[in-house]
Amino acid sequence: MDEEVTAWYTEPCAQCSAVAWGVSDEGRFYCRSCHNVIERTREVVDPTVTPGSSRISTIGRGSRTKRSERGRLWMVCEGFQFILKNQADALLRLGVQTQFKKRPGSDSESGAASTYMTSETDGEMNLPSTAGSNAESYSDWSVFSGSVDATSYLSTQLKRGCGLMSMKKTLALIHIALTWSREPLTLSDLLRLVKEGHVPYVNAHEELPEEMKLEGKDSLIFRVESVPSHRAVHQEALKLILLLKLPAFPPISRQSLLHPALLSLRYLTDANLPDDLHPWLCRLMEHADMADQTLHTLDPSSHSVLPRYDVQTAALVIVTMKLVFGLDDHTEWDLSNEAGDQDDSGSVFSLRRWFRLLQAALIRAQDRRDRDLARKQWRSKKPLHMNRKEKYVMTKKRRIAEQLQLCFEKLSSRPTAAEPGSPSSFRFYWGGEDGADGPSMHHMKLGGAVTMKNDVLTPSNPTYWHPALKPCISRNCRSHYSEVEPTLPRTFIWLLKLFSFLLDVTPGYLYDEVLSVERRVFSDKSPLRRKTRTRAQTRTRARPGKPQRARETR
Repeated sequence: MDEEVTAWYTEPCAQCSAVAWGVSDEGRFYCRSCHNVIERTREVVDPTVTPGSSRISTIGRGSRTKRSERGRLWMVCEGFQFILKNQADALLRLGVQTQFKKRPGSDSESGAASTYMTSETDGEMNLPSTAGSNAESYSDWSVFSGSVDATSYLSTQLKRGCGLMSMKKTLALIHIALTWSREPLTLSDLLRLVKEGHVPYVNAHEELPEEMKLEGKDSLIFRVESVPSHRAVHQEALKLILLLKLPAFPPISRQSLLHPALLSLRYLTDANLPDDLHPWLCRLMEHADMADQTLHTLDPSSHSVLPRYDVQTAALVIVTMKLVFGLDDHTEWDLSNEAGDQDDSGSVFSLRRWFRLLQAALIRAQDRRDRDLARKQWRSKKPLHMNRKEKYVMTKKRRIAEQLQLCFEKLSSRPTAAEPGSPSSFRFYWGGEDGADGPSMHHMKLGGAVTMKNDVLTPSNPTYWHPALKPCISRNCRSHYSEVEPTLPRTFIWLLKLFSFLLDVTPGYLYDEVLSVERRVFSDKSPLRRKTRTRAQTRTRARPGKPQRARETR
């Protein structure tokens, strides 16, 4: 087809002197040898027009308002509104309730997002609430960007404030709305849906209407190259809650799926841990005064902290495992040996067998995640460019990359892009069916890990070790995980990495939350602390040839 169109053009290429021309999708001629794009375009002849048969009868002056070829006038906040709407609609298609989009305290489907966008447009930027039709007041619009206010949006004065909308804040607003509506979707679940492509974020600008053209400085606002971390989105959510001055959130009771009492069941199932651990976790919450719903409900007047439900629940599971099995590189293996000697039916939980099963499944899951991440296409189908010159260069590189990709697919006989599968709240699948990660251990009993003392079930492990729990005074102090990691037991480190993989957070981030839970467990107000204070002995133990271990409380 290209040969028929370009057969009449026999000029050699200015770069490689080859005469091999093709026609791009935009109608421009390009050299097939070096992919050089020239200004010549495809000539279209309309056979219905007869030369000399038409004449000009009138001369139209056209519209008095200059209309740009780049679409209608629009503002940056309108682009974020479309992106927020698309993200909310994607969650609705995944099963989120419709009340998720309603404004707090009303029945209208505007939500906190529109409240924030209104305050941003009218209060922060001091610009008209609509784009308007006076194009002369935005004379630089068609030169620097596709939107009207991208230049002023990126000004130094507005950047100093914290009220400007950003792509990261769209996820923070979605997280706030999910928490308000008490949806069983944690922040780690939301970020996983974003990474798997079920919720638009990285290339969310592709779904904007055709009349909203993104060019120039719009790329600095809407271009996204990575998904933000759990910590970054949580901090943005806290800032937005203070900025929006939201009322008290609906209470998160024990019947709510976000409460650790129920959310822990999901993490125990995903980690293939026995169901008998759940009563111990609930007892631990009671001792630490963490079962009260006021601790898990954001109230600006009394508890102005947005809980990290997923990270806190995972920390509770880890502390429960330390309480029952020790996790000091000795006690857990001794208990496994006793379980193997006493159990003939295979119904007693063995941590050694569980470790081997989870370690193999974890390696396979990590390899699968890394492979899918390497095959994922991060580049946008509608790339954003700062200027016209960059657009031509990137178009040429994109055409070369597409041809190399086609050649790779033909040579490897397999697709290079990973198709997103159906979303799931679980990383692993346990059972006897085909495709399972291994046999289920949910039904197993704790066996010798717990004993009956004074008609009360008590962990057989008499000690509980923990690092120094005194919090840092300095506000600028960061996590000390990298400093203490060499002194911590290897089993504990492995368990941190397992739950870090389940939540897609860093081990240091989860380690800090484990310390926070332990501070509550061993605080002076805790019933557990009051019970054991008179016989509590804190000692430091050092092993020969090894760095000094953390503190132990007996």
